[in-house]
Amino acid sequence: MKNLVLLTFAVSILSTTHAKVDLSTLPERESTQLTIYNSADLTLVRESRPLTLKEGGNKLQFSWANTLIDPTSLEMLPKAYADKIDIAELTYPARVKNIGLWKIDSKISGKVPVEISYFTSGLSWRAFYMGTLTADEKTMRLQGYVRVTNNSGEDYGNAQTRLIVGKVHILDEIAQLARRQYPYDRPGVELSKLRIYAGEMQDAKKDVLLMDGLGMMGGMGGYGGGMRRKEVKKEGLSEYFLYTIEGAETIATGWSKRLPSFDVDEVKVINLYKYEEERYGRNVVRFLSFKNDEEHKLGETPIPGGLLKVYRNIDDEKHLAYTGQSSFKYIPVDEDVELNLGGVSDVVVEPKLMDYETENYRFNSKGNVDGWDEVRTFRIEVRNTRDIAVKLEIKRNFPTSYWDLENSGDFGDYEKDDLDTVKYTHLLDPHTKKQFQYVLRTYQGARQEDWQR
Repeated sequence: MKNLVLLTFAVSILSTTHAKVDLSTLPERESTQLTIYNSADLTLVRESRPLTLKEGGNKLQFSWANTLIDPTSLEMLPKAYADKIDIAELTYPARVKNIGLWKIDSKISGKVPVEISYFTSGLSWRAFYMGTLTADEKTMRLQGYVRVTNNSGEDYGNAQTRLIVGKVHILDEIAQLARRQYPYDRPGVELSKLRIYAGEMQDAKKDVLLMDGLGMMGGMGGYGGGMRRKEVKKEGLSEYFLYTIEGAETIATGWSKRLPSFDVDEVKVINLYKYEEERYGRNVVRFLSFKNDEEHKLGETPIPGGLLKVYRNIDDEKHLAYTGQSSFKYIPVDEDVELNLGGVSDVVVEPKLMDYETENYRFNSKGNVDGWDEVRTFRIEVRNTRDIAVKLEIKRNFPTSYWDLENSGDFGDYEKDDLDTVKYTHLLDPHTKKQFQYVLRTYQGARQEDWQR
């Protein structure tokens, strides 16, 4: 195991060099729990280890060399015999780097389970998703995954992973604390300052533990296994949300691991093709939307932001065709999400200016033109070359809010989107071509007064 965090009983006073450690006597972790806060490069680690104590005084050495562990956050608590075990103090010997020494007074001898907790940096996670549309594109299978990346310098075996959505505010960057030569900065810092700083760090840790929602009753045993799909337990914690990946995994430093988070079939979706030249250029852009609610077989929890790649089943053999991808932000419960899958070539909109003229001139008292109408005639051709029907939305933006519109052709009536925009919506059958025409009259200068009247 690379850069193992060393736990060993110290039988002599530490010298200026590291003592040789008998690795066979190290108590192995029974379990580990990682609570990863992406917004702050912060992970709360909780380790369960069985220590063999003798009656009387014991010393326990902890090394964080070559890791990103914050030594000021170290804490140990007995998980049994709490009334018989006193973890008296944690000291950092002078002139010895990356070493802490716990003093433990025990009224019993034998194995005692303890929990060691600390902050570390270098662990991160991100969510990503795969959507598979049915052939008619009315429903989608939505699969969620989490990729956990470990660059902390420490391997974590048999680790349960918990993910926090939401921002957490901390006093210092954990990575900076981990790289200090001495845990509380240089030797000679006033004792009062050390106590204040230690108190602040413990207060910050308590805040994070509260957000973690665990307390001492959280437990770290009972992890599942097997080949079945892991479940994700989700809990709301005020403005934060906690996701717990079922089971335990080994997450080695320098590696990433993909963990499945959920799999929901037959999520109802709406496919909409949009054309708006001022916003998207001359391409038609495809959008996919759904709602995070029970009707769409979702809605139990918010969905963390991430990247969704969308595919489509194209035959009975379930061969897939790539459709597009889109990033999205955190989706609260009962909220809609509309994903931009990018431009397409199989649905085409071609507007063309057919005629332009001016008329209805108005003159001021000096005989100068101070008002007129501009009349433009547009023809718009649309084509659907796909083998399924598509819903198409076309928006046309005008240079003024003073206008009238006469429409004709295959399309129905327009609807006014805002003061200077209209929207046409139409369902196009497979392999069809249609066109419509409209005459736009805009009122300039003094003619705007006539339009208002």
